[in-house]
Amino acid sequence: MIKINNLTKRFKSGDHDIYAVRDVSFTVPEGQFLAVTGKSGSGKSTLLYQLGLLDTPTEGTIIIDGVDVSSVSDDDRTMIRLNDLGYIFQDYAILPSLTALENTMLPLLMQGCSQQEAEEKSKKALARLGLLDRMNNLPSQLSGGQQQRVAIARAIAHAPKVIFADEPTANLDSETSASVIQSFLELNKEGQTIIMVTHEPEYALLAHRTIVMADGVIVNDHLNK
Repeated sequence: MIKINNLTKRFKSGDHDIYAVRDVSFTVPEGQFLAVTGKSGSGKSTLLYQLGLLDTPTEGTIIIDGVDVSSVSDDDRTMIRLNDLGYIFQDYAILPSLTALENTMLPLLMQGCSQQEAEEKSKKALARLGLLDRMNNLPSQLSGGQQQRVAIARAIAHAPKVIFADEPTANLDSETSASVIQSFLELNKEGQTIIMVTHEPEYALLAHRTIVMADGVIVNDHLNK
C-alpha cells in the first residue's frame, strides 16, 4: 500500500541543517497495522506527516497504492488526502461548533457526496464506534474519549485506503485508550491499513509490526505477530 524510498526531511537552523527524518526506506503492505514509536524528537510524527501528505519531504519518494505522490501537483495531493486517506490526531481536531454527526459528514460533503449519502455513511461510522446516540451532541458535550471516537468515525466514513493516527491515546485515560486501540484492531481485522505513531509500548505491541525511530532514522523494524 505504501512504499517510501530514501525519505528525508531537513530543516534549516541558521547555517546548519537539522534532519528530522534521514534517508528512511520501508514498505507497508495492504492491511498491515504498523506502529511507529520512539522517544520525543525521534522523528516519528514528522515521518507520519510526510507519509500522510500533510507535509512535503526534502528528498525521497512516497508511493501510495501505486501512485508516486511525491511528484503530483498540490491540487492532486489535496484530493488524495481528501479521498484516499484518513487522519486521527491526539487533539481530536474536530470542529467545536459542529455536532458529532456534522463533524463526521464534513469530509464526505467536501468529496461531493449528497447530504443524504454523507449522513447515511456518517451514521454508520458513528454507530460502529458506539456513538449514534450522541450524534447530535457538540464536542463540548462529549468526553475526551467520545471526541476521539468521533475523530475515528470521521476518518473511516469514506473508507480510506490508509488511516494515519498520531498519538491517538495521548490525552486519554488508560481505559479509554484501550477502547480506542480496540477500535483500531477491529478496523484492521476487516482489512484497514493503519499507521499509528505512539509512545505507548504496550499499544505498539498490539500492531502487526513496530518501527522504532531515533534521531530521524529507523533503529529497529520488527514483526510483533
